[in-house]
Amino acid sequence: MKDKAPKTHRLHIGIFGRANVGKSTLLNFISQQDVSITSPQKGTTTDVVVKTMELLPLGPVVFLDTAGLDDTSLLQEKRFNKTLRALDNAEVCVLIVEPHIWSEYEDFVVREAEERKIPLLAVVNKIDKGRLSLEVKRRLDGNGLAYLELCALDTARRDEYIKAFKERLRCVLPADFLYEPPLAADLIPAASLVALVVPIDLQAPRGRLILPQVKMIREVLDSNAACLVVKEREYPYFIKRLPQSPALVVCDSQVVRQMVADTPPGIKCTTFSILFSRYKGDLTEACRAAAAVDCLAPEDKVLILEACSHHPIEDDIGRVKIPRWLSMYKGFKVNFDTYSGWDFPSDLSSYKLIIHCGGCMLRRRQMLTRLNKAKAAGVAMTNYGVVISFLQGVWERVLEPFPASFWALKEALKRNKEKRREDEDCAIKY
Repeated sequence: MKDKAPKTHRLHIGIFGRANVGKSTLLNFISQQDVSITSPQKGTTTDVVVKTMELLPLGPVVFLDTAGLDDTSLLQEKRFNKTLRALDNAEVCVLIVEPHIWSEYEDFVVREAEERKIPLLAVVNKIDKGRLSLEVKRRLDGNGLAYLELCALDTARRDEYIKAFKERLRCVLPADFLYEPPLAADLIPAASLVALVVPIDLQAPRGRLILPQVKMIREVLDSNAACLVVKEREYPYFIKRLPQSPALVVCDSQVVRQMVADTPPGIKCTTFSILFSRYKGDLTEACRAAAAVDCLAPEDKVLILEACSHHPIEDDIGRVKIPRWLSMYKGFKVNFDTYSGWDFPSDLSSYKLIIHCGGCMLRRRQMLTRLNKAKAAGVAMTNYGVVISFLQGVWERVLEPFPASFWALKEALKRNKEKRREDEDCAIKY
């Protein structure tokens, strides 16, 4: 049911503006609930208020009601950082302005939205206090902003205003929200068979499957295909006895080397994490970035990013296994930092490489924002599944279904080799 849609499948709408422009009042007005506390006193909203609801015909959405940008309290910096984080997590930005005021704070939101490539809708609130001034209209038009005039206290016109709000919102809605890229549907012919190799270990949630596995099963069914779900130990037995070869085999990254060894040549195979790298972000870029592993030096730092906030176990994939495998591959102990959930370092310049999880708990917009920040900092950002397959020596097999990504990594490794040869020649020469 739509009202049960997880947050990763909801359109995230950030509400921004100065203190007391009516951000919380607008949210309460739209939801027809007292979601946020409202008061004439500045600084009433101290943290990001999250409200999930149905906004038909757009469907399930999440509103992010933020603190005033011109907050001058003792907690100003912390509140401002929370607001910036909301900008990173929003897919649509709603800027609340007053009819006669346009300041540096409004300019800041417009600039930050443009930098993040987030569509922006302006809502001119408090029109009961005065008409839209020529200066504010000039700023709105000059920035090419769609806008709506309303009074969030006028309950008599609520239906009219909400209808107009949804229509304007739909006009600025990002195309990638309306069109969700496939996870693996383009690799699954109708009437084919797909095998999923799913380890049941200490990291597996008791009594259920994790989101990537469930998402994959649903996509197989939507492709009018059949699905075999099996543990890694039973996989060799079943693969030899299947009446037809699978069109695709997908496994957990932790067992990728074993899966590849057990899968007959000619059968396409990959990992859940690699599929999610394509689904949520940019697989080709993640593959190109994986070549940075070969360039790591003993003093370099690597950042591990986990989208979920699970309690790490003894042999955790991100905190234990990847650092161990990478250190074994390099022949020296690699320095790691780990961030989880929505936490993200404000400064990436100290890192040589970022290794991100599949991102099943993030929306595509969030993952692309993280990728853009890494690019801006000049730091290579790859993916759990890609780097594990690289370290295990099976990357060519599991990237075979994705030719562009395959060749991106192959060419990056070739350039690394040529660069090392040039450096060696220079060392000999001088």
